[in-house]
Amino acid sequence: MQPINSFLDQCKKLVKGVVRPIAQGLNNVSGGQLSPNTVTIVGLCMHIPIAWLIAQDSPVWAAGLLVVFGLFDTLDGELARLQKRESSVGMLLDSTTDRMKEIILYIGIAYLLVSQSSSLPWQPATIAAVAAAACGGSILVSYVNAWGEAILAAKGHKHTINQTFRSGLLRFEIRMVLIILGLLTGWLLYVVAAIAVLAWLTALERLRNIIAVLK
Repeated sequence: MQPINSFLDQCKKLVKGVVRPIAQGLNNVSGGQLSPNTVTIVGLCMHIPIAWLIAQDSPVWAAGLLVVFGLFDTLDGELARLQKRESSVGMLLDSTTDRMKEIILYIGIAYLLVSQSSSLPWQPATIAAVAAAACGGSILVSYVNAWGEAILAAKGHKHTINQTFRSGLLRFEIRMVLIILGLLTGWLLYVVAAIAVLAWLTALERLRNIIAVLK
């Protein structure tokens, strides 16, 4: 998985390179008054109408807005670094709202897929179960990472915050990209099923890595 993670890290650096001038522009326009936490909260709130668009079967609009407001995950961090306002509160807010976003999106996804079940190959109960597994697995990936880092910190281990156990294929960014692709291709059901499997495998891989470090 190391080559994949290295590739993903490079992609993230490219995104930061694109977002950094936007953060600088917004900071200049606002006179430095635009709080990174405000950007984080706006990004979260905008996932409610995105989920509604998904539920109403408007996938192109939903995918487009996901791309735009997905950049807010990088924008708030770049703004915080620019203003030298990085904080533990900001980190907590950023991580927690990411999980909230996923839950909100899966509410819309589950509603859409179940409402379209007559034209899909699976029964509504199966579709609901798969959506729940995908949502739960996605949250578990980050949960395992957070607990691993908390235990390391409690034991006095030196580690890089939010980076130590970010192994595995289905990181947050990849999960969001897959959902966008599912919306645009019409293969959302199969994408959700893939996330359901791969997210759990990613969580188990991270758990194995944490146990190996703690032994």
